[in-house]
Amino acid sequence: MADARVFDAVVVGLGCMGAAACLELARKGKRVLGLERFAVGHGRGSSHGGSRIIRECYFEHPDYVPLLLQCRQGWDRLELESGERLVHRCGLLYASGPGGVVVRNSFENGRRHGVACERWTAADAMRRFGQFRLPSDWEALFEPAAGFVRPERAVQASVRRACELGAQVREGVTVLHWSEQGGGVRVSTSAGEFEAGSLLLTAGPWMPGLAAALGVPLQPQRVVIAWLGPREPASCSSDRMPAWYLDRPGSSGLYGIPTAVDQGEPGGVKVASHGDGTAVDPERVPSVVPQELEAIRAATEGFLPCAAGSVQAGTTCLYTMSPDGHFVVDRMPGCQRSFAACGFSGHGFKFMPVMGRALADLACHGETSLPIRFLNAGRFARAS
Repeated sequence: MADARVFDAVVVGLGCMGAAACLELARKGKRVLGLERFAVGHGRGSSHGGSRIIRECYFEHPDYVPLLLQCRQGWDRLELESGERLVHRCGLLYASGPGGVVVRNSFENGRRHGVACERWTAADAMRRFGQFRLPSDWEALFEPAAGFVRPERAVQASVRRACELGAQVREGVTVLHWSEQGGGVRVSTSAGEFEAGSLLLTAGPWMPGLAAALGVPLQPQRVVIAWLGPREPASCSSDRMPAWYLDRPGSSGLYGIPTAVDQGEPGGVKVASHGDGTAVDPERVPSVVPQELEAIRAATEGFLPCAAGSVQAGTTCLYTMSPDGHFVVDRMPGCQRSFAACGFSGHGFKFMPVMGRALADLACHGETSLPIRFLNAGRFARAS
């Protein structure tokens, strides 16, 4: 009989990356333990908020696009296995003001990898989607196969399926310490000690403490999200309105996600700014104040007046920022069996299926054939 505290792999943190890694390891027939400090699908990190944009025309870096193209099948498989609708492909409208790079980079990176997209003038965009008000000197891009995912449901579906395949999950468990010993890893927690052949650290804003030896300064940031009651509800539903990202000159990006019939609470159009987070301790995150939500509503009013009704709800999302805003996926220094995935910097969720595969490969084989070398931690040492 197998020792109840010995596993092939332990995964610490069951947000999107940890949940996906647990599922992939369970699919491989591995004995895997997932440890979550809170409850699976909680709202204290970044794998929540009711909806998260997915896209393949990626302005952040062209090397992300091949990874995103491998996510399509992963989302489809998760929907099939869970029996839930998780993905809405309503399209995504990008718009950039003068000097902005989002439309140009998204178009170039997408076209290089064969992603279907259409480059438009502001007038073109407003003819296609009359809800928007864009200045005449802006440009736009439409990606028809983009859309959004239900994050909490995707995380919970992944963990549920992993457990069906034999994974064990423990919620409400805090990891106190971990170390490699002999041919394995020992993990000390509030629920006792566990041993494993490998360790995956995927704890989001709690990674600065768990993975300090990585040598990468990670900064959790607080970002405010608002849900706005649309003035014209029919015009703001996902069958008529795309998700959108506005590259505003001299200001942070503003993005939004339309309503949909399976939305649940909170209702309304989800809107947030990308790039203006404030540094925070994840143990003490300030509550949202009305002035912050009104600022988001007012910003939306100028571009999408039909969506900018009264504020319905607000919350915070924690971005864990790396120094260059790109992910960090690498072996822990001096270790053979322990790996970290962190610094997803507010744009990681859409990679959930492919990162799960990459992390499972690392846990099982110490390497992966997936093109993630550009995400290694050594880039910071080279830059210094």
